[in-house]
Amino acid sequence: MPKTATMPRGDFAPLIQEVRAAGLLDRRTLRYTVTVGLDLLLYGAAFALVVFVGDSWWQLALAVPAAILTTRLYFVGHDAGHGQIAGTRRVNKLMGLLIGNLGLGLGYGWWTDKHNRHHANPNHVDKDPDVGVGVLVWTAEQAADRRGAFIRWLTRNQGRMFFPLLLLEGFNLKVSSVQSVIAAARGRCGARQRRMALLEMVLLALHFAAYLGLVFSVMSPGKAVAFIFVHQAVLGVHLGCSFAPNHKGMPMPGPDECWDHLRKQVLTSRNVRGGLLTDWFLGGLNYQIEHHLFPSMPRPNLRTAQPLVREHCARLGLPYAEEGLIESYAHALGHLQDVGAPLR
Repeated sequence: MPKTATMPRGDFAPLIQEVRAAGLLDRRTLRYTVTVGLDLLLYGAAFALVVFVGDSWWQLALAVPAAILTTRLYFVGHDAGHGQIAGTRRVNKLMGLLIGNLGLGLGYGWWTDKHNRHHANPNHVDKDPDVGVGVLVWTAEQAADRRGAFIRWLTRNQGRMFFPLLLLEGFNLKVSSVQSVIAAARGRCGARQRRMALLEMVLLALHFAAYLGLVFSVMSPGKAVAFIFVHQAVLGVHLGCSFAPNHKGMPMPGPDECWDHLRKQVLTSRNVRGGLLTDWFLGGLNYQIEHHLFPSMPRPNLRTAQPLVREHCARLGLPYAEEGLIESYAHALGHLQDVGAPLR
């Protein structure tokens, strides 16, 4: 395991040359046009069916496929945020704003800033916002600093509580998005940043008006509230199932450790073994090592890049973590439970 700043710096160059020569960093415009078009069509069809069914408890059952199809658009927004879809930054950003803010109620600016910091320093406690102290904690040191009876109880049982907490993740993303754009609009920043924050705020407002207006106009208030909860809860669990196996329980660089790009991304990431169904269900994030090494690589190319990356790591004697879906969840949840052990 690397410990100092003396790691070899040239180990990544041969790999990126091989990947570029294979055309795996080239845009897949036609593939994304078909994929995004189909995702939008199915997303719209799900809510059209909710309207067609009318005020019925069957609408509640439709919240489940609606949530699964909503998650497809989250994956598209993720790809746009990494510049995987279009050839220009402007078009990718426009797609991110329309799909994220307008289509999903997710703050594109807030999410891309947070996610880019994660990619720059994955699993680094001081630099990766995904392993900062929140409802959950990721290290024994974070657990030891927990205060309050309920918070300490939650930390003691956080491995068991992970999936129940995901039921609230859909709501959490929306609340965080609204808070971030309000803070940006009120903050001390340049005129351009304020204009962008106001644009995001308008798009978020349009999303919530359309979403709540549709649901409450075709259902009784009680059914509407139940539909929203089921829709957002299933969405949160699906997203959590897609992100949970990626880094939880993998090595975490210490504050004085400096790893080169190849080791920083490979050692902290875990792939999930599976076929095309796994690729679809996890939105390509099951190729987490390849995605972290080449964030702008189009999602359809990740499967092709995997053998190249695995062979390169084997030549260097670098561990390449890949597990089945259930095994990866077991390791991720086991890590969370182990972190809370000192409080038990």
